[in-house]
Amino acid sequence: MMHTPVKTHHFSVKPEEGLNPFIGFTSFQHFRGEKLYSDIIVRPEANMTETERVECYPISPDAEENGRNEGYYPDSTVAYIRILWKEYEPEMGVYNDAFIADILSQARAHGQSLIFRLMAHSTRACDDVPEWLKKLIPCPERPDGKRVKDSPTDPKFLELFLKAVSHLGQQFDADPILEAVDISLPGSWGEGHKLELYPPDTFQRIMDTYLTSFPTTQLMTQVGRPELIAYAAEKAGVHVGWRGDGLGEPYHMHSKYPPCISKIEDAWKQAPVSFESYWWLCEWQRQGWDIDEVIEKTLSWHLSSLNAKSIPVPYEWKDKVDAWVAKMGYHFAIDSFSHPESAAAGDCMNLELTIENVGVAPIYHRLPLQIRLSQGDQHFLFETDADITQWLPGKHQEKLSLSLPADLPAGEYAIEIGIDSAPYSPIYFCTDAPRHDAFYQVGEISIHN
Repeated sequence: MMHTPVKTHHFSVKPEEGLNPFIGFTSFQHFRGEKLYSDIIVRPEANMTETERVECYPISPDAEENGRNEGYYPDSTVAYIRILWKEYEPEMGVYNDAFIADILSQARAHGQSLIFRLMAHSTRACDDVPEWLKKLIPCPERPDGKRVKDSPTDPKFLELFLKAVSHLGQQFDADPILEAVDISLPGSWGEGHKLELYPPDTFQRIMDTYLTSFPTTQLMTQVGRPELIAYAAEKAGVHVGWRGDGLGEPYHMHSKYPPCISKIEDAWKQAPVSFESYWWLCEWQRQGWDIDEVIEKTLSWHLSSLNAKSIPVPYEWKDKVDAWVAKMGYHFAIDSFSHPESAAAGDCMNLELTIENVGVAPIYHRLPLQIRLSQGDQHFLFETDADITQWLPGKHQEKLSLSLPADLPAGEYAIEIGIDSAPYSPIYFCTDAPRHDAFYQVGEISIHN
């Protein structure tokens, strides 16, 4: 190998040219670019928030969808969809796999990954457990106008629900578009209501089922149950992400979240953090909740995504929300790149890349970092062994070696870097390096024979 001078290029941070996968606001119960649900005035005097029609997929056709004329909502590369058990298992032992396959297909067609939850029931009679279950065991009544959150306590309830979870995993765990599965607990929407009514081993039974059923897919659970995250790590060495329901509401922000997060404060380094808004941002504004405090706290808690219910954001908050999204999750800036000025075909070429993650969390998918040598329309692609999931917020140095093919044609080449994110949407770097399709030019090299 010839020893030639090394050249170093430095780059500046600039906004990304597109939205990266796995992070930011999610579309909720529908897909990217579709109509937004209309703003809704809550009715606390009736103990109702009027959101039931947009809580379960598919959405009721009478739900108003005029949101894009009422406010703003960021673009999204993540769809958050949750469906009812009765939709997936309409008859005992008969599973509607085509329904789930269609959801995954729609997410793929819209350039989105999918976070998914199978729910036993919501609070309403029309969103209750399957009718066939009611013939087997006692089930709570859900009268009109009431919000009954209780699940059945008969042991058959969990046994049969977890059987459906197992079947779901057998069918869909291998699909890469299924980014994460949100673990369902007893109670409405699977959020863990009255868990004291269930046997002490209930947590372990639920977690064991999800761990066995989804060995490939990222799992997420409620922040209010940090013991589930600890159990998965201790028993199976699996890093489970967490999500916080009720974001924005002062009690959650100041009293509920902090003690739970303190028990799992480093979990974000291995698994994603997500939130779901209490009501939605227009209602936050009417309630006088502090959007600046929410942004500051969630960034300090290392969030990657937010489900804001696909109900519009006030126009007055657009700039704040755009800046929020620009910090959620990972954002990779190219700090510097060093390479030899020339090399011979057949050589081993040493490179050095410094990346700064200017976001608040890592990426949780070990996607390949690639080097490309380009000469006009001719490209030579090399896959590196860099582990991009280790790029926590801050600077990271990667020493890379490329074995050049002995028959590599002589000539002048652009050196480019990129991350292979297929089948997801492209990953953009926040850099002033020139971009060519999914690659960024970080240097030039002369190849000779």
